[in-house]
Amino acid sequence: MALSISAVVLLLIIVLLLVKKAGLKAGHAVVCVLLGFYLAGSSIAPTINELTTNVAGMLGDIKF
Repeated sequence: MALSISAVVLLLIIVLLLVKKAGLKAGHAVVCVLLGFYLAGSSIAPTINELTTNVAGMLGDIKF
């Protein structure tokens, strides 16, 4: 598990630097996909799932 969390942190830093400094290109997108796979397998995945579910629910309740 420690290796997965380290990989998630490393990939997150790489993605943030690539988006900020170089724009998002094909190679960068591969890093983003890898970040997603590592996040899905980490212990934070249920929290991310709950957060996105709650945000989607809040957006669905907005009346225009």
